[in-house]
Amino acid sequence: MKGILANIQTIKARIEALKAELGRNEEDITLVAVTKNHPVEAIDIALKSGVMHIGENKVQEAMRKLPMVKEKYAGFHFIGHLQSNKINQLLSLEPLLIQSIDSLYLAEKLHRALGRTNRNQDILVQVNTTAEEQKSGVNFANAEKLIWKIASFSTIRVRGLMTIGKLDPNPEISRPYFKQLKELFDKIKKDYPEGFDYLSMGMSHDWEIALQEGANMLRIGSAIFGERNYGESR
Repeated sequence: MKGILANIQTIKARIEALKAELGRNEEDITLVAVTKNHPVEAIDIALKSGVMHIGENKVQEAMRKLPMVKEKYAGFHFIGHLQSNKINQLLSLEPLLIQSIDSLYLAEKLHRALGRTNRNQDILVQVNTTAEEQKSGVNFANAEKLIWKIASFSTIRVRGLMTIGKLDPNPEISRPYFKQLKELFDKIKKDYPEGFDYLSMGMSHDWEIALQEGANMLRIGSAIFGERNYGESR
């Protein structure tokens, strides 16, 4: 865990350098530390080291760990596949952003759950830009239609898009997919009333490519915490 501070400092310095190269100095880049399979102690170290946003992939794990986090954070992001029967549990954690809504069915379930408690929720629509069967996300051809349908729900605020690049050792493989999603993001933002602000792309192995292609939200886990412990999380 001693390397967490150094890792965060390195990543933040590289983000600032890339922003300067890209002429995006005035833009805020949100770094979400992906804490899946990492202990609460590591989360607290990351928060002490300047990370303000944390992300979990599983509702059960988030419910177990978040109440034990001692340090303050700006937002909890849910970034994994959301099962409809876990919606109420997730909402009890008051996520700042649910990044993984990928179907009208799931959006309708979320809308009903929010309506019962008179709440609103910010989400991202997850797009499967790589068309890989093992990944969640609406396919690219249907993404725009789905976004506008979800935007019609009074309890849900669509704040942008999310995608997962190719899990390939060569991060350049993901560049065309990130570029494609940025084009869709810009198209929708042009016509969206307001608040369509977040483009969540890039993980530990490809975040620099994602930033170059327009991402303003990065989901980074192993590059901060090291390789995950897939044993029982504390």
